[in-house]
Amino acid sequence: MASVAAMKVLAFVLIVGTILAPFADASNFNKPHSHTGKVEPFQPGDPKINLDGKALGVLETGKPYQTQVVTPDGGGTALVVQDVNAPTHVVWGRILDYDNYASMVPKTIDAKNYNIIEHTPTKANNFLEKEIFTRMKVGFPVLKLEFFVRHFVHIQHHKSLTWTLDYTKESDFDESCGFWFIIPHPDDPDKTRLYYSVKVGMFDWVPKFVVDFMSTKALTDATAWVKKYSESEWADIVAKGGGRKSEGASTEGSGSKRSAIQRLFPFVGKKKREEEERAAVEAAAAAKILEEREEEERRRKEVVAIRPGWARYVLVSVVITLAIYNINLFMGGGHEKSQ
Repeated sequence: MASVAAMKVLAFVLIVGTILAPFADASNFNKPHSHTGKVEPFQPGDPKINLDGKALGVLETGKPYQTQVVTPDGGGTALVVQDVNAPTHVVWGRILDYDNYASMVPKTIDAKNYNIIEHTPTKANNFLEKEIFTRMKVGFPVLKLEFFVRHFVHIQHHKSLTWTLDYTKESDFDESCGFWFIIPHPDDPDKTRLYYSVKVGMFDWVPKFVVDFMSTKALTDATAWVKKYSESEWADIVAKGGGRKSEGASTEGSGSKRSAIQRLFPFVGKKKREEEERAAVEAAAAAKILEEREEEERRRKEVVAIRPGWARYVLVSVVITLAIYNINLFMGGGHEKSQ
């Protein structure tokens, strides 16, 4: 009987050890990450993916098309293309709504911005508009991972958003970087074609099923939730009487002189101007949506916030107490039966 009790104790200790393992490398808002970047981050701009007939056929069905893209360091990583039945400014509004990710993104249980830095886009900073710093937490059975992300917004000029970890904070992810590239659908400006890629590195203590999810299923899940919530929001807008946004007026005045080439070929440069005007409108709309949500969040005035660190300490203390209590129970039960 004593040996049975000992086996139960051992099993219980192993379970407790499994639960406590993640806390060995817990995230920390006030401590820097173990490195400042192991992989080359993505650059904003067109990933220049050639979509052949097969790819377009997949996209027409509403499904994501997955392919490979060459990374800046010469390697390769998976990239997903997805068509969305909503304009780009609506899609950007969903992607930039980090404070509400917990209600939209699979496995995300918390997300809050902790800093936003505005920039004046110039050639020197590669037309960076702003940086958004976000604390995120994803949850799996008996495991929660917290990480800190630094987003780089290049919507107006590059139609892109890139990100890396915020290396001034210690994350439960070893590495994470990626990008969004979003353009109007070539056949319908009220639709969107988006491109998404991400590279994630996990520590050795993270269970394999989590690593598998983050490296495979999370890729298509990311475009799926954006598609779902963007299309839902656009349907609401249309139902309320909204619809296709008006095209911006030409920047040329009625008395402006056009070049000889433009006079001979009036359509030269028209498409490019329309794209630039549309991109400017979309960037402004996305920025407005983000500002409105940030203002709404500020109005909530969340005065009380429980630091994640204390929650971890409490959980560890409870688990250890339970472990000691169960060991005493097992030992006590085994002793009584042996008598």
